[in-house]
Amino acid sequence: MYDKTVRRRRGVLTLLVVSSLILLTAYFREPPGGALHGVQRGILEVVSPVQDLASTALRPVRDGFGWVGDTVSAKGDLKSAKAERDRYRAAAQRSQAAVTENTRLRKDLKLEQVSSDDLTPYGPVSARVVTRSPTLWFAKITINKGSGAGIEPGQPVIAADGDGSENAGLIGKVDQVVGSSAVVRLITDSSTAVAATTADGVVSGIVKPSPGNPRDLIMDNVPAGAVVRRGDFVVTAGTVARRSALASLYPPDLPIGRISHIEDAGALDQVPHLKPFVDPRQIEHVQVLTRKVDANR
Repeated sequence: MYDKTVRRRRGVLTLLVVSSLILLTAYFREPPGGALHGVQRGILEVVSPVQDLASTALRPVRDGFGWVGDTVSAKGDLKSAKAERDRYRAAAQRSQAAVTENTRLRKDLKLEQVSSDDLTPYGPVSARVVTRSPTLWFAKITINKGSGAGIEPGQPVIAADGDGSENAGLIGKVDQVVGSSAVVRLITDSSTAVAATTADGVVSGIVKPSPGNPRDLIMDNVPAGAVVRRGDFVVTAGTVARRSALASLYPPDLPIGRISHIEDAGALDQVPHLKPFVDPRQIEHVQVLTRKVDANR
């Protein structure tokens, strides 16, 4: 029974194949207006509306599958975009950290440039500013080193400029000390006075703060007839003496600032103004000169 059914199916299949070959041969050999071409056109006329109707009916389904595919693809793209955004954000944060570290190292380098040779005998101790006075003149700061690091009251303090535009310079002296911290009185404090001279040693005077402006100092007691020029470099006078009572508080040649303008220039009571190299509002690191040299500090 099984063999009979198989033989019948094979016979039908063979008949269909042979018929198809015959029809195809006849179709390609007959002219375009032949009977088989006419049957094809008739079938197309009947089937085409059905195909168009089916396509219209199934279009929402097809669009739905397309929307689902596009949504899945968009979600994948969004996930990749977020991952890429996070990588760029992390890279930007690392770059910003590198810039901050570079800026700090540049400041430290400027500080070392001042202290590396001339200040080495003075035993400079590096410290970090932890608090600063909220007053108008920013007259005091507190640093994180104290007597435990060899710091004592009266010792000079230098720092690098906050904006890095100039070299480091004098900012004041140690006022109070405890074991792990110290208070520094800045040169912008109204009670501070520093014996100073121009870098060529020609003009001397006393540098004092200008009231109400921490970025302006005045050079008082300038000798009558002294020629002071805008841009002159002003440093500490730093007298040296074997007797401590006669020695100045600050060592010689510590940078203070540059002459910015001269009030009543050429007059007997002329008053040179100088812009300090260090902006007290920007100080982050300082060095305290802890050792006396030839009775000087």
